[in-house]
Amino acid sequence: MSVGNYGTIRPADVSLDDIEVFLHFTKSRNEIGDTELTKLTTSEVLSEMSNPNNTSTIEIFGGMYTLKLPSTIFDKKGFYTIMIKPIEIRTKIVDTGVLAAKSDVRGLVFDTASLSLESQFSDRFQNDGLVGYRIEYLSTDSSNSGAKIRNFFRVITSNNRVDVAQQNVNNTNQKAVRYNFNDNSTLVYTTVTPSSASNVKPNSTPYIGESGQDVILTNTFFNPIMLEIEMAEHDFDTLSYALYGPQTKSLEDGIYTIYTFDKEIYKQYNLFEIKDEFSGKPLFEVREPKTNIDNTKQFDDISNV
Repeated sequence: MSVGNYGTIRPADVSLDDIEVFLHFTKSRNEIGDTELTKLTTSEVLSEMSNPNNTSTIEIFGGMYTLKLPSTIFDKKGFYTIMIKPIEIRTKIVDTGVLAAKSDVRGLVFDTASLSLESQFSDRFQNDGLVGYRIEYLSTDSSNSGAKIRNFFRVITSNNRVDVAQQNVNNTNQKAVRYNFNDNSTLVYTTVTPSSASNVKPNSTPYIGESGQDVILTNTFFNPIMLEIEMAEHDFDTLSYALYGPQTKSLEDGIYTIYTFDKEIYKQYNLFEIKDEFSGKPLFEVREPKTNIDNTKQFDDISNV
């Protein structure tokens, strides 16, 4: 029996609502540039592609998105660094508790009502809507309050709507608050991994957060992408005009004109010589950019003379 090879990479078909785009600009590589990132409107710079294999309906073509560079944003010469990453949902842990029917599994509780979550995120908190999301934690240390705990995260394995169920417990170390499943509640109970003690240290429970702690939820639908784009005054087309495009030189007034391949005026220059004032000997030949375009030098008009 032979062993076959199977592909495991799946192109992402993430919605634009789950993506956020940030921009950094610097004029040159020798400067740091902007000290703050600019958050762009995702729909203005990214667009989805339709799958040509399904012509009966609109179906996203996974893994391929079009990047647009609006002239209102990318209007200066320099280097633009674009970060395309999963969108952040910033919220707060309401409680760390257990289910009434399964008291050995600890989880995190969020409240979608009291936190006034943005409407665009409400569907994420439906049953199993957060599965696979990453949780990153903000520090509760008073000396470093609000800063993200670096290189530490948990992954959500399940989430369901729940409500509070008060129970009598024999152990005073246990909390009387338990949670029961209730799809009409605003509370969301999530389980994360890792959350249980290992066999090596059965008395050491992994840290999953604490009540009142601020956290960041991000989807894991795709890996963040960083692009560097250089905006320059000239591209291959404009440089080729000077090398290969039509050109004329007016011998009477010294106007040198460069045209596009469509024979439209692209640049004009004044050509003249600088001579020695005593001997009249030519010293320099000068080409000076002309700011006022002479439209009488149209290529078709000249070539038809």
